Amino acid sequence: MRVVAGLLLLLLGLCGSGAQGEAGGLGEVAEINQNPDPKHPAEESTQQSTKQTYPDVWTELRALRDMVVEQQVHMELLQRENSVQATELVSLESRLTSSESKTRDLEKENADLQTRLSSSESELLISKSRIDQLERENTVQATELTSLGSRLTATESKTSDLEKENADLQTRLSSSESELLISKSRIDQLETENAEKPKVAFYTALTDAGQLGPYNTDITLKYSKVFTNIGKAYNPSTGFFTAPVKGVYSLQFTVFGYHAGLIAVHVYKNNQRIMANWENINNYVPEYFTKSLVLELTAGDEIHLVLPSGRSIFDNSDNYSTFSGSLLFTL
Repeated sequence: MRVVAGLLLLLLGLCGSGAQGEAGGLGEVAEINQNPDPKHPAEESTQQSTKQTYPDVWTELRALRDMVVEQQVHMELLQRENSVQATELVSLESRLTSSESKTRDLEKENADLQTRLSSSESELLISKSRIDQLERENTVQATELTSLGSRLTATESKTSDLEKENADLQTRLSSSESELLISKSRIDQLETENAEKPKVAFYTALTDAGQLGPYNTDITLKYSKVFTNIGKAYNPSTGFFTAPVKGVYSLQFTVFGYHAGLIAVHVYKNNQRIMANWENINNYVPEYFTKSLVLELTAGDEIHLVLPSGRSIFDNSDNYSTFSGSLLFTL
């Protein structure tokens, strides 16, 4: 700006000097014209050339002045534009600073978003893989579900049939339970009745002494080895069985003979013979026989076995000869 101002001042000074020179030049020309002194032809030629040069310089100076004025106007316009542009530049710099700050923030945010995007893409890949797996599992489960649906339908149908069957069984069970209660009641009654009834059973063997007899008289056989004697109805001291109650009794005895000619046993009821049994042994071969009786006896009736005279019987620890009996039922 200072250089331009200096140039303008220089041009103005030149313009002033040019004007004075032009006026002086005219005066000198007039004086020369009035001077009657003859001149040398070369001097006249130089003067003529100088006169032609001055008008061209002044013309160029005026043109230069106009250009300077125009430049000054243009410069003022440029100064005003520069002022406006400076204001705009300050505003732009402020905006640029704000934009750069915002850009840095956006870059940070973009970096964070990029990180998050990478993480999200990784998670997305994992999610897609998991979705594929779940889809496969869902396909399998759908197949299983279809199968389970079919099985459920069949099961429900079977359940319905079982419910009907269970209803029938429940009815039968109720009936059976009723009958069972009646049966239990009857069993309890019978058990009570049976508990009140006497229980009679005995089982005996004769002796360990070996052979008994033959004797000259009949003797009562006393079965001394008692194995069972429920109700104590048999007396081993006397050999008598006494009926404790009225009823039907089953009696059984076995007679064994060894190295004897004749074996025999008679059965007596209340000292009255009701059965005679005998066997003839030849060549001393062991022989035995078994007899059974079913008798109706009254309470107090007595049963015993008798060895007839001249007959024999054999027994030892092997219990060949036995006598047993039991109450079948009361009357």
